Amino acid sequence: MLVFSGNVTKRILVLGLASVVLGLSGCSSTNYPQVSEEERFVQPDYNYVIGAGDSVQIFVWGNAELSTSVTVRPDGKITTNLVEDLEASSKTSTELAREIESVYSEYIKNPVVTVIVNNFVTIPDHQIRVVGAGASPLKLPYSKHMTLLDLMIAIGGLNEFADGNKAVLIRRFDGDQSTYGLRLDSLLKDGDITANLALKPGDIVIIPEAWF
Repeated sequence: MLVFSGNVTKRILVLGLASVVLGLSGCSSTNYPQVSEEERFVQPDYNYVIGAGDSVQIFVWGNAELSTSVTVRPDGKITTNLVEDLEASSKTSTELAREIESVYSEYIKNPVVTVIVNNFVTIPDHQIRVVGAGASPLKLPYSKHMTLLDLMIAIGGLNEFADGNKAVLIRRFDGDQSTYGLRLDSLLKDGDITANLALKPGDIVIIPEAWF
């Protein structure tokens, strides 16, 4: 019977996960197109939307007793000092403020509400995910003007077994999915800035391990 060390087992699991995800994308890791030059740094018109796990501060001007800080529950709702089960997920802070004003107008005259978001999580469709052989695979909220290089800095680069130039980007738009090749080794090891590109909300980066 073969017995693997903890590090070897971890490598097998990571490589297997990346292979499964690549398989689900319907392509092999060697023949993906690159993001076109015209699209490489196109930035989306992006507004942050609230998601489960976000902390929101609610200020009701002139009514300090109604001001509060709450965390958006896993069901996407919040409970305030006046209202239970108010939907917050998938709304901008301005949209949520206007919704609270509408609800509070039943109790106080001409409420003025400001919502400030802390502890950013956002909704899953707006998160950036890294799977496979990054130094610290993770998910994080998309930030406006975020690039692939920014993402690599956030995860601490590649681990020692990564095959960075066979990494792929999975991107969904209007229900369609596209897969593109990435050149992470060229970007991080060779300083080839042409391998950098703008990210978009919901992007998934899959980094396989090299076969030795």
